[in-house]
Amino acid sequence: MIAIPFVRSKISAQQLFMLSALVVNGGNYLYNLLLGRLLGPEAFADAAILVTLLLVLSFAAMTFQLGTARFIALLSEEKQPVFLNSIQKWSLRFGLVLGCIFIVFSSFMQEVFQTSSQAMFVVFGLSVPLYFVMSINRGIYQGKEQLMSLAKTYQIEMWSRLVLTLLCILLFKTQPAIGVALGVSLSLIAAQFPRAKDNPKNRRVGVLTQTEQREILQFFVITACYEGTQILINNSDILLVKHYFDAYQAGLYASLALIGRVVYFVAWMFVMLLLPEVVRKHKAGESTHSILFKYVSYISILALSIVAACFLFPNVIVQMMFGEAYVSVSHLLGPYALATGLFAVVNLFTYYFLSLGKYKPVYLSFIGGFLQIGGIILMHNSLEQVVWVQIGSMALLLIIQVLYYLKAYKIHKTA
Repeated sequence: MIAIPFVRSKISAQQLFMLSALVVNGGNYLYNLLLGRLLGPEAFADAAILVTLLLVLSFAAMTFQLGTARFIALLSEEKQPVFLNSIQKWSLRFGLVLGCIFIVFSSFMQEVFQTSSQAMFVVFGLSVPLYFVMSINRGIYQGKEQLMSLAKTYQIEMWSRLVLTLLCILLFKTQPAIGVALGVSLSLIAAQFPRAKDNPKNRRVGVLTQTEQREILQFFVITACYEGTQILINNSDILLVKHYFDAYQAGLYASLALIGRVVYFVAWMFVMLLLPEVVRKHKAGESTHSILFKYVSYISILALSIVAACFLFPNVIVQMMFGEAYVSVSHLLGPYALATGLFAVVNLFTYYFLSLGKYKPVYLSFIGGFLQIGGIILMHNSLEQVVWVQIGSMALLLIIQVLYYLKAYKIHKTA
């Protein structure tokens, strides 16, 4: 038997994770599209509030996930157990406090966001602690670069939310928002698996130095500030529109936001890969600039492609995804996609500097978030104004971030 030589192309774990992330994002969009079509603009406006609150929750929990990932990558194996023990306790405490806030202030939230149900906030609040427990598990996988296990947690969360929410909506036909909240809560229970097998009890436990403790505290505080900025920039527009506009217009805007944000959500898979890779190379004294350029190039090409499609075929995209009832807002799809594309690139720059322990870009982003909110509060005569305020604030923030990068590294070109 004659062996015929051939070239076998192996798919890396990073490539598989990126493919999985695309599937998860596609599933999340399918979830939102089904909600939009099943519920109609008015009822979808309530469901969009829950989806937005879930995004707010994900940003808050990301502080714990990124912190866990960074210090799992930095700390020795002997010191990891004491770090994990502490961070798990704090994440659970924070989740319980935040969940209680949703429950206690549920009637206030119903009034502010003009929703049809108070119970939807109560059900959502009960599930909040689960998200923070899940974030620590994901942080361990991310820090150890166990990308397949990390991908499984996202896959389980997405598919279970898609199926369970649709079933719960059928059970609560007269109160679909409660069905959405219940579906989200049940999916967070399913997403607790698989669990990281790292068991601190079976390992020798080290002691964190005061310097390490200060570094950990500083990173978590700064990252929490930045995730707060993410919440401001990425979610304040939907919440403010729900407050300033009627249910019909808020529902139209929610559909616009869900389509236009596809750039941002796909960009998240690059952030997941960026952080541990930058930390590892920086720890080894290697240059990290090529990593930043690589991911910025990927996101820029992706963003330009999606923004171009949204400008060229807005009616087709909106009608195909949400139906005829939402076509009246299609002229804003391209501008909104441009705003989120700019933010996706800004976000990558900021996480790059966070990975290196440089925090000034976080403060810059915080200012950008307040500029966006202030702009919308001052200029909300129409949905068009709301979108163009975001484009202006994100363009300004990107220019500032690029200038900071050029200034910070003009001398250390090989750092």
